[in-house]
Amino acid sequence: MNIVKNRFIYIGISAVVILLGIASMVFNAVQGKGAFNYDIQFTGGTSIQVDLGKAVTDDELSALVKDTMGEAPAQLQALEGTKKLIKTKSLDMETRNAVQKAIMDKYGVEESSFTIQDVSGTISGEMKRNAILSVVVACICMLIYVSIRFKDFNTGASAVLALCHDALVVLGSYALFRIPLNNNFIAAILTVLGYSINATIVIFDRVRENRKSLGRNNFEPLINLSVKQTLTRSLFTSLTTFFTVASLYVFGVDSIKQFALPISVGVICGTYSSIFIAGNIWYMLSSAALNKKQNKSTKKK
Repeated sequence: MNIVKNRFIYIGISAVVILLGIASMVFNAVQGKGAFNYDIQFTGGTSIQVDLGKAVTDDELSALVKDTMGEAPAQLQALEGTKKLIKTKSLDMETRNAVQKAIMDKYGVEESSFTIQDVSGTISGEMKRNAILSVVVACICMLIYVSIRFKDFNTGASAVLALCHDALVVLGSYALFRIPLNNNFIAAILTVLGYSINATIVIFDRVRENRKSLGRNNFEPLINLSVKQTLTRSLFTSLTTFFTVASLYVFGVDSIKQFALPISVGVICGTYSSIFIAGNIWYMLSSAALNKKQNKSTKKK
């Protein structure tokens, strides 16, 4: 198994997947849907939670809301039991009361069954900034930690570039599958980054150990052997995690599925990047640094 020899194939596969996500964003934007399916937590709007007391299909409830306010709700989720969560653009008091009355008349529910909240545009803007900041801070902290632990900046840089790869793939999945972009997005991204860096560190730990027998600058055999030695462990760990998260997606309610789907994508791409991307980036950075050092020594002579 020669990981380094086929590095451009593996990197090319990643590039295609990332470009697919970007293409989905562009396509959605051109169609007028927006690059992402933003939840009201990011755009601002009105959230209406109601316990209908009986099973009602999403299509039926969506049609009722559309007849009342003139357009379908931005999102409609089934919650625990007979509860439904309706998310719309910001509604004035008159429209909000009209929607509430229509639901009460149709399904015979009491006013106490409703929980209605507004999310302002100011709060949503702050959440967007916090989402970006949390990912950036996490990557910087991991860069510092890995660089110090392995006493090698190239190792830290390789790990963080692999994490950026994972973040872009997960972000693309939100556009491709139209997963609502909400608080779960921040949690999903950070969970994937934490999972991925753990698998990557295991491989780099083995690289450090194998340097004693293979030599410090014997980069290609170091990566190939280290990945081979940790491959079974990486695959079994990832499969265990994937099956657990996939079960949440299959049997969970909508809010759980919105978290489980990007996590499932993240487990797959995180495993792929740890095995096929991080080591190859380290190989290219380390080889380039060594060649540069040798060229300088040659010029001095």
